[in-house]
Amino acid sequence: MVKTPLATFATPPSEADNRKPGMSRNQKLLFFLTAWLICLMPFLFWWNTWFGRKLSDQQLTEYLHDTKKPRHIQQALVQVGERITHGDASATRWYPDLVRLATDPVEEVRNTDAWVMGQDTSGAGFHQALLKMLADPSQMVRGNAALSLVRFGDASGHSQILALLQPAHITSPQLGRIVDSDRPGTSIHQGGLIAKLEDQKGSVEEIRSPIPGRIRSVMGTGANVAAGAEIAVIDPANDQVWEALRALYLIGQPDDIAAIRPYERDLPDISNDVRHQALETEQAIRKRSGS
Repeated sequence: MVKTPLATFATPPSEADNRKPGMSRNQKLLFFLTAWLICLMPFLFWWNTWFGRKLSDQQLTEYLHDTKKPRHIQQALVQVGERITHGDASATRWYPDLVRLATDPVEEVRNTDAWVMGQDTSGAGFHQALLKMLADPSQMVRGNAALSLVRFGDASGHSQILALLQPAHITSPQLGRIVDSDRPGTSIHQGGLIAKLEDQKGSVEEIRSPIPGRIRSVMGTGANVAAGAEIAVIDPANDQVWEALRALYLIGQPDDIAAIRPYERDLPDISNDVRHQALETEQAIRKRSGS
């Protein structure tokens, strides 16, 4: 048996000369540091925006006054609401802030605040603040205030609750042309982009949904739109409808049944929870009215 010389397996000088040098220690450290930062940044973003992250008392106070970051205010409001529902008496120290935030310039803050104030019917100033919020420019804020008032045994927001069952009809603010639009059947959140409208000067305005829900209809790209013409119709989200039906179970009137019945249908877009609640709400109204 002839042994093959070791030199046979050596790398030829020409290949060795062309081989690229390996990364230095500093380059490897830089590479791993960059990879680590790429993984860390999404986590830090999630950590800073996740409402479930428990805040200390000091952080709650700071967040409730952080006007530069409305998300911080919302996060603090949610956690104050959780303390209230868990019977934590310490939550009362922030009640004056809840009343103050009822007039905050940010819609999402007022919306969350209206829900939180409904968690304690003994809160000083809550009832009056919620009554004033029935005139808020935002449909969602008005609706949340009305739902919270039901907990106070106050049906002043009856018309706002009925409005939560109705689709949102979005009209064009001016003459123009649709340059982009979403598709019918698409789920959309409150403030979600529905279409883009280009005016005669070439400026583009974004048309957004005032409520969460599903797009029933929307004008297609290229369509010319007159000022005041309907651009889109948004059906309300199941959660919104369910909350409204639960409130009407307590304060609903016979005339409300016409608005309730569409949700009793067995349709794909209507959840079973909503359908069952609609049936129970109609029965409760009929029982109260003796019809």
